[in-house]
Amino acid sequence: MAPSSRMNWCGARSKKNELKPHLKEQWCIPPKQSAAFVWHMEDVLDVYTRPYDPRRPQICLDERPVQLLADVRAPLPASPGIPRREDYEYERRGMANLFLWYEPLRAKRHVLPTERRTMVDWAHCIKDLVDVHYPDAERIVLVMDNLNTHSPASLYQAFEPAEAKRLTDKLEIHYTPAHGSWLDMAEVEIAVLSSQCLGQRIPDLETLRAEVAAWEAQRNRTATRIDWRFTAQDARIKLKRLYPVSS
Repeated sequence: MAPSSRMNWCGARSKKNELKPHLKEQWCIPPKQSAAFVWHMEDVLDVYTRPYDPRRPQICLDERPVQLLADVRAPLPASPGIPRREDYEYERRGMANLFLWYEPLRAKRHVLPTERRTMVDWAHCIKDLVDVHYPDAERIVLVMDNLNTHSPASLYQAFEPAEAKRLTDKLEIHYTPAHGSWLDMAEVEIAVLSSQCLGQRIPDLETLRAEVAAWEAQRNRTATRIDWRFTAQDARIKLKRLYPVSS
């Protein structure tokens, strides 16, 4: 390698590897040697190894806020060799929320758009899950993150005590650990929904309902599933640093 070429290569490598304190990324950083983390992690991973049982369906639940945006000028339609063009200016129309649950063993999912994501909204999502989608289930095995609204307390906030107790008794809840929401397969589905459906401007809740319903129908029709292979045995090797050291 000629000296000048080597200097250019070294210089480029140096610039690539130099610290850039003005840049940052948000990341779920799990605690080191956390018994609580590994307990919740292995509990969820154990659920994913269970065989299919229609009496005890396995459901992963998550949610995502959506910003509603409207065009202020009509977009220009696509033409041969030219993509659809929209003006950079837009109108903010507030926020909405999407609850998404996914049944891994049947490759089935459902998206429920709501105006908010309060305790009451979550409670009605659970009632819809229990009474509309799985009325014959003895118990729904529910995996979700430990958000403050994701609790049977929300059912008591929304319904009379007898109804809240009935719904609570239908649930077997397994929480992902703090900073471990990636263990919830519904989060993977939400990422797919975001990339395939939510990259456009959606002006109102009715349009949002129509868009996610079309996405859901297509995804269920093709029975697209998540190929989950991560097990507790894998975790004990690949995430060994998270396990407490036995004394």
